Amino acid sequence: MRAARTEGRGGGREIYGGLANDYIPSDFPGSSNPMTRSYLSRPLAMLGLAGLLVLQGCAPMAPGKAGLDIDTSVSARSQGSRVRFIVLHYTVSESPRALGILSQGEVSSHYLITDDEPPRIYRLVDESRAAWHAGQSEWGGYTWLNRSSIGIEIVNRGPVGTAADGTPAWQPYRPSLIRAVKALVRDIAERHGVAPENIVGHSDIAPLRKQDPGPLFPWRELAREGVGRWYDESVAQALGARFAAQGLPDMASVRQQLARVGYAVPPLEAPEREMRAVVAAFQMHYRPARYDGVLDAETAGVLAALVAASGPAGAGDASAW
Repeated sequence: MRAARTEGRGGGREIYGGLANDYIPSDFPGSSNPMTRSYLSRPLAMLGLAGLLVLQGCAPMAPGKAGLDIDTSVSARSQGSRVRFIVLHYTVSESPRALGILSQGEVSSHYLITDDEPPRIYRLVDESRAAWHAGQSEWGGYTWLNRSSIGIEIVNRGPVGTAADGTPAWQPYRPSLIRAVKALVRDIAERHGVAPENIVGHSDIAPLRKQDPGPLFPWRELAREGVGRWYDESVAQALGARFAAQGLPDMASVRQQLARVGYAVPPLEAPEREMRAVVAAFQMHYRPARYDGVLDAETAGVLAALVAASGPAGAGDASAW
């Protein structure tokens, strides 16, 4: 849009300059004299320019309420998208019920991706409007993210029972469904300039009450294709080995680093279960093999590697602790 406006301004000058002499009739007194014609062309050209500007300014008027006419002929250079975050959810319910709830209920999302084959993508709320999908939430210091995010619901049942080891069993995501998610998220992120670290799950922004999109959502796969954030796995492995040999970092440092990568850290006086929920959300996204909320050497290594990859404060600093 910026280039188009610049082009319009430049093109306008050329047009008005080319039309200047056309405002002098051929039978105007002295018009045959080049000096007279040049002298007369200037004020007449200015009058013509003023007339064209008036016409041009009147064209893009939009009717407003209470009889107001809104002039839309000028667009400010300093502006940007309201969208800073993309939040991914699972529905828990099947496609028909999810569509009914999200379109007729008290919650909504901008998009719903069904589990049909191939998946169908519904846009339920225009991207210029807020959808009620995030609730009480926080990421990177921003709170209540409904008005600054795009919400995407993915048809998936989430937890579907208990595994042999006593942990929850989860419904896997079909490859075709993930391909649709990748394409949609990439398109939204490119159009709105959403940073990779701001492509998150509901569990990332509300870890005390949400688990979606769950530990089987392939964050690593998406990040390797340029959708979302990941870390250098060799750095994480080396740092994890160091923590295993030398001891884990203190919780004050862990809290600081979790906040640096975006998570809302509960106050020190909060119950211990709240901090464990934040650690579990981090594990579910970046180390989903185990997400019990207990800080171990591998989790600490992944967190340190993520901080090291996150600029500018942690860029290139593999010894953040």
